[in-house]
Amino acid sequence: MILSLVLFVIGLGLVISFAEQLVKGAIGASLGFGISPFLVSVIFIGFDPENLAVGAVGAVEEVAGIALGSIIGAAMVAVALAFGITALCAPMVFAQAPKQVLAVPILAGFLLGALCLDGQLSRGDGAILLLGFVLAVVYLVRLSKRGLDIRPTGEVAETLEEREARDKWRSLAQLALSLVAIVVGSEMLVASAKTIIANLGLSDTVFGMTILALLVSIEELARELPAALQGRPEISFGNVVGSILAFFLCNAGIIAMVQPVPVSDHVLKFYLPLCLLTIIVVSLFMLRKQMPRWAGAVLVGFYLLFVAGAYIA
Repeated sequence: MILSLVLFVIGLGLVISFAEQLVKGAIGASLGFGISPFLVSVIFIGFDPENLAVGAVGAVEEVAGIALGSIIGAAMVAVALAFGITALCAPMVFAQAPKQVLAVPILAGFLLGALCLDGQLSRGDGAILLLGFVLAVVYLVRLSKRGLDIRPTGEVAETLEEREARDKWRSLAQLALSLVAIVVGSEMLVASAKTIIANLGLSDTVFGMTILALLVSIEELARELPAALQGRPEISFGNVVGSILAFFLCNAGIIAMVQPVPVSDHVLKFYLPLCLLTIIVVSLFMLRKQMPRWAGAVLVGFYLLFVAGAYIA
């Protein structure tokens, strides 16, 4: 058990530390090969390689709870916990909240939910989700031409600001090295997690949805809170929208393409419906163009219910 905990911590450290380098490498290479900064910002909005890697390895190792936790549990951390705490600490008022944008994460959530109804995310489902991601990107690009300001956050924003100094071949090497480190870290993390799950007497679904999702995705708070405190709430909300698109369409699509993932009844009846409800509630709050403290408390309450329900059920 102690060895497994050590390997788990090392794997988690590798995944989180090299995720930033992978983002920088991917974006630097994209810019170096002539992709426009704006298109890069839309494509990589919400990009979260650590969740994708852990979820893909979880799928390959047939640990469905970890694979789905990297999608649904991670989305709850970004949408309910991080955005809720952000609103509690810094109530937000938005200059605009286009209904067209608010509809995108809701549609993404319902598409994932519909594809899960048969009890499995198949490779065909993965292809549909990836197509949905491409269509969402195209739609956001079209909205931008009508005046919608799409701003990336975190490592994406930092890398775009440094784009003039980045060499494409160096970025490619950085991308390759980071990818190897993340895959190795994910393998260590998932393999050790199996032992930890068995010793704690938890199901892989509970562990993946709550503990692992929180550990891997807690940086969402570091992306959203500083922006709101600096009076830039649109960046915080942009991270929410981007995270939903990345988790539900891009990550889920790739994970299902790598290895079909079974979806349990508990996921269909509890985790996924509560996650979809949370997304709808956030969108309803955004229609008012503000997120007061009480709204933040509601979202944090949804997350606590998500966690508590996992252990009570």
